[in-house]
Amino acid sequence: MSDQRRVVRALVGAHGRTYAEEAGIRLKDTPQPLYRLLVLSLLLSARIRGSIAVGTARELHRSGLRDPRRMADADRQERVDALGRGGYRRYDERTATQLGDGAKLLTERWGGDLRRLRAEADGGIPELRRLLQEFPGIGPSGADIFLREVQSAWPEVAPYLDRRTLSGAERLGLPKDPDRLLSLAGEAEDAEDVQPASLAAALVRAAIDEEVAEDSLRRAG
Repeated sequence: MSDQRRVVRALVGAHGRTYAEEAGIRLKDTPQPLYRLLVLSLLLSARIRGSIAVGTARELHRSGLRDPRRMADADRQERVDALGRGGYRRYDERTATQLGDGAKLLTERWGGDLRRLRAEADGGIPELRRLLQEFPGIGPSGADIFLREVQSAWPEVAPYLDRRTLSGAERLGLPKDPDRLLSLAGEAEDAEDVQPASLAAALVRAAIDEEVAEDSLRRAG
């Protein structure tokens, strides 16, 4: 096994859990988990620790704010309180408004179903990325987060390895070419378990946390 393949195997094995999985989202191509992923993408795109964003996504679900109808119908203060319980206090007021407005947009334009947004994009990744940014609070970073995670449920999106993932590859001394990265993952042992979404999540963690990169290199020997 080459050094680079060992690094990919160590990285994904230790740090390849997707953010959706951390948030308790069993991602599949149905409306509720897709909406929860959209909310998680909004939360993660702010300048706040990923663990807080993930915990807040869990709290919103526990509070019953798990689909666009309930999110839109909730009192704004109810959304603020749920965000606060999740630890998302720095951005709670603004985010509460964004969540409410985004839920209304999804309900009114796409019937509460992100699969209809997917159909409107007609398989075009740039168009899908553009449509996602119509949601309040979802900018380029939030759209990239959603697409990195959703590729396990929307196969036509895969492989989605954006600039953030490729910066993680660079930190690890891996190729910055998406096809080569996927090839390395496919050549690793237990390759059937290396999904593009897991590889992307692991590379992002290496990009934002030097300790993840160092741990992966140490595990690779």
